[in-house]
Amino acid sequence: MEKTFIVDMESAGARLDVYLAQQDDTLSRANIQKLLADGAITVNGGSKKANYKVKENDQIIMEIAPPQEVNILPEDIPLDILYEDKDIIVINKARGMVVHPAPGVYTGTLVNALLYHCKDLSGINGEIRPGIVHRLDKDTSGVMVVAKNDTAHQILAEQIGNKEAIKEYLALVHGTITEERGIIEANIGRHPQDRKKMAVVTSGGKTATTMFQVEERYINATLVQCRLLTGRTHQIRVHMAYIGHPVVGDPKYCNSKNKYNIAGQALHSHRLQIQHPTTKETMEFIAPVPEDMENLLTYFRLKSN
Repeated sequence: MEKTFIVDMESAGARLDVYLAQQDDTLSRANIQKLLADGAITVNGGSKKANYKVKENDQIIMEIAPPQEVNILPEDIPLDILYEDKDIIVINKARGMVVHPAPGVYTGTLVNALLYHCKDLSGINGEIRPGIVHRLDKDTSGVMVVAKNDTAHQILAEQIGNKEAIKEYLALVHGTITEERGIIEANIGRHPQDRKKMAVVTSGGKTATTMFQVEERYINATLVQCRLLTGRTHQIRVHMAYIGHPVVGDPKYCNSKNKYNIAGQALHSHRLQIQHPTTKETMEFIAPVPEDMENLLTYFRLKSN
């Protein structure tokens, strides 16, 4: 696959690898530097190093080899199924489970488990992500819906895209939030220095809106309910860190060391409301808070009394 970029006046002077990483969210600077080393990127027909300072009207051509075919196998992994019929299956995903295979992770995912459990899954997202309409981070637990056929997939995706589906999360965050509720509206894009992270950005990025409401306050921590109006990568984690209240246990966006007995962020997809793609019935699914997070909440409640 070939991609072509023409450098504009505002981008002139940036390092070549930094410029390309800003143009293509799917590639890290490390990926780009490897492509440069392999001769897969040219500038005005010639080769350049990663630290080359791009100039206005430079033509950059990047050749990306098609992804290698992988064989995703069914695996007998237990699933916490909240609901299932011929069109959808609703799962309470465990913390620590990756949703779909990715480079280097082809086993032990929710997709592997679904392929074992279900005879049919929608094919809209291809062999790597069959049935996956929306996703949760590896260390975020909770409710998510999977489509068993393409029609259900399209209808559910439209509901999520049109903000008709309701997705509510519970997050335990550092510090005391004094407001009862709030709305965070801040664009999210790749972190300018760390391409494995997302960040609130002042230019570019994608619009992102998170509504939150305080559920309980503790000493130096707050339990909030968050509702997503957009679905950006790491949205709640980035937005809560942005307002100075990172999610407890978050390995990426919390600067303090995780001193609590929880593996990953204390973030749980608690409630999902959708309209069934066939019956049109409004359906609500609640996933109970996992034991490790419930134990953490109990600790903070006792500490605060």
